[in-house]
Amino acid sequence: MKNDAVIDFLKTRRSTPVLQLAEPGPGKAELEEMLTIASRVPDHGKLAPWRFIVYAGEARAEVGDALAAIVAADDPTASAERLDLERKRLSLAPVVVGVVSTASIHPKIPEWEQIMSAGAASYNLLAAANAFGYGATWLTQWYAFDERAFAALGVADGEKVAGFVHIGTRKEAPFERPRPALADVVTWRGAL
Repeated sequence: MKNDAVIDFLKTRRSTPVLQLAEPGPGKAELEEMLTIASRVPDHGKLAPWRFIVYAGEARAEVGDALAAIVAADDPTASAERLDLERKRLSLAPVVVGVVSTASIHPKIPEWEQIMSAGAASYNLLAAANAFGYGATWLTQWYAFDERAFAALGVADGEKVAGFVHIGTRKEAPFERPRPALADVVTWRGAL
């Protein structure tokens, strides 16, 4: 049976730029419900080939200090503004959830399917945050791909970051962006 409310939500869901997110963010109970929703994704073999890392409170600043230290080590001439940007990376929204792909070699489940499941979990979390009335955005930045940052982020050896979902209250209504025309992204093979 068609659910018009869900269809309308999916047709209008938008990410909110991280600089437009503010307090308050979700509390623990709300976030746990969002993470439960995020976990309901296609998962061939029931492997749960992903996990979540919640960055809240002072932990966001601690990670930011570690990121700034990496940048300063790489570029001793980095400006104070650049280092401040790195320190604030995970502090721009009240809550940030890292989605980590734990995909591994499996005799029956291709690694690619496991990686896509982590992407689906990231999107479900984004949609869940929006459904709860929060603004959210799914980002990766340099530190999602730089293994030197992994210890500070809590990412283990062999894991990959699918992204960081920043969640908070929208400061303003999100803007609509151009979407692709179906003719540009759909190939029909056969007739309906």
